[in-house]
Amino acid sequence: MAKILVEYEKGQESAFYPWLNSLPKQFFNGVSMTKACTSCLPPYAGWLTSTERINYAHFAQALRQGWVPLSQETISNKEVVKWAYNVAFTRFHEVWQPERAKLIGPMADMLNHAADPNCAIEVDYSGNINVVALREIPAGSALTISYGDPTNPTPLFAQYGFLPQDCATIFCKAMHLEPQIRGLGYDFAELLFQTETGEIAPKVWDVFLYSILQQNDPGAAQQFYAACQSDDEGTKGQYNAQYFEYTLVALKEHVYTILNDCEELTMRAQSYDLDQHPRVPVIVAHNELVFNTFTMTAALLEQMG
Repeated sequence: MAKILVEYEKGQESAFYPWLNSLPKQFFNGVSMTKACTSCLPPYAGWLTSTERINYAHFAQALRQGWVPLSQETISNKEVVKWAYNVAFTRFHEVWQPERAKLIGPMADMLNHAADPNCAIEVDYSGNINVVALREIPAGSALTISYGDPTNPTPLFAQYGFLPQDCATIFCKAMHLEPQIRGLGYDFAELLFQTETGEIAPKVWDVFLYSILQQNDPGAAQQFYAACQSDDEGTKGQYNAQYFEYTLVALKEHVYTILNDCEELTMRAQSYDLDQHPRVPVIVAHNELVFNTFTMTAALLEQMG
């Protein structure tokens, strides 16, 4: 990020000037969102975008400490500093060989994201950045790489400011159960709803049941926890069957709450002036993806009882 600002100050004398001059001037990710934007997002997306804004604030504060040899004019230019941060944040590629590093390869950074990419970026021991085909690519096809976990599009939305069109799943949005999620050792990427069917991943049922047991039967909660940790599917199945009606009620309440929230949040976003809030369309698209998915999930839950 600091390197980009250093090269920015050189202007046309920078060897990277043609590349820098070709980059977007406007971004739609969490760093670029205002508090008004964040207030139009469901809790999980709002938390991610707010976290990105906080991380940027820490970077800007570090710059003001004078630890990077930049002119005061550059440091005090909030638009330029945020632009440089976004360039680095949305265009770096993390590699693990020959050692872990976050690198930007001009031109290689132009490749778009796909859930099933046809290319990968590799770095050799001389520091050269190479784009490698993962399979046969027909002539005229777009070259794509993976920007991140395709099972959960919201982190991509928060970091890059776009909504993948080929995502098959989304996180179940149960942020109120984060202690139970962490307690069971589960990851957000495992707690999914299918975007085409609304189908619920088994571990979502586990998390909701674990919360119910903690509140009503700590002993049973401990036994269920042990079954989850040991992958004892038989015991887990017995608990899920025994408490199914209670878990179903809890899931319905959660799903309908998110549906109501999405409607209200989308209406709020659509009331904004697009000239003042140009990120409204991507926010609305995110909320509609959540709403459409949860609508299908609600229909499935209603069929269960």
